Amino acid sequence: MTRSVVAIGNFDGVHAGHQKLLATAVERAAELGADGRPLPVIVVTFWPHPMSVVAPPDRMPQLLTTLADRIDLLRRYGADQVRVVQFTREVAGWSPEQFIETILGPLEPALVVVGRNFTFGHRASGTPQTMRQVGEGRFAVEVLDLASVDSEQTCSTLVRNALKKGDVATAARHLGRPFRVRGVVIMGDQRGRKLGYPTANMPVAAEMAVPADGVYAGWLRRLDEPDAPRLPAAISVGTNPTFDGIERRVESYVLDRTDLDLYGVEVAVEFVHHLRGQVRFASVDELVAQMATDVANTRRLLAGN
Repeated sequence: MTRSVVAIGNFDGVHAGHQKLLATAVERAAELGADGRPLPVIVVTFWPHPMSVVAPPDRMPQLLTTLADRIDLLRRYGADQVRVVQFTREVAGWSPEQFIETILGPLEPALVVVGRNFTFGHRASGTPQTMRQVGEGRFAVEVLDLASVDSEQTCSTLVRNALKKGDVATAARHLGRPFRVRGVVIMGDQRGRKLGYPTANMPVAAEMAVPADGVYAGWLRRLDEPDAPRLPAAISVGTNPTFDGIERRVESYVLDRTDLDLYGVEVAVEFVHHLRGQVRFASVDELVAQMATDVANTRRLLAGN
């Protein structure tokens, strides 16, 4: 097998720190190649999240990306191949040496690129220094410091905490792009259509991160058509308390479009600006008036983007 440059990590969110790691791997692959041909960049990631296997359910973090999105993003930022390791209790119990031999050995790395906080093996006993020692004579290890944005250290936890506050702007700065969710549009209660604002309704999976309940300006794009444009949308996250709703959803009204048929279509919804929190209105008339204001604010904030 051709030698490779391997980047390894969990990569939830593929945030600015992950992008820095991938950019370094791409740069090193070019330097280590021959005859103007870079070595392949192979990214190793884990699914499901290791915390879902080794920690109690209440410590499981909500995920910033689906596996499909993660793979798409890793390829966008430079991966030639993405290897997904099925994380199980057996894998969690491997010694650092067994982990390296089983996961990295077959990839024939010339270089492994990791973040300074990367750990592996039983009880997270393996560190980048362990990897250097075990791989000595076979591959080199480059360890990167964590990235920072606006003097804040980038990590998936910071992004999750920003989303819990509805601070999609901070999340976007650390992700290097707007936070997005994806899912299949289902039939809702049809109230929006009757009120003049038909929405594409997407249920929220419990294991996925989503911004705090409220209204946002952003974009919707259907994923079944490769060249489909992003469409400006006013987006509601929550349970629709005015109508005593229970199920938490992402509901997107695409501005000025009442002709879209998106039922059963997978879409991506991007959150750009937080407009307001979720409110229980005293009447439908109050709700409709506020929706008109939300649409106007969305149009203004997205103008020129």
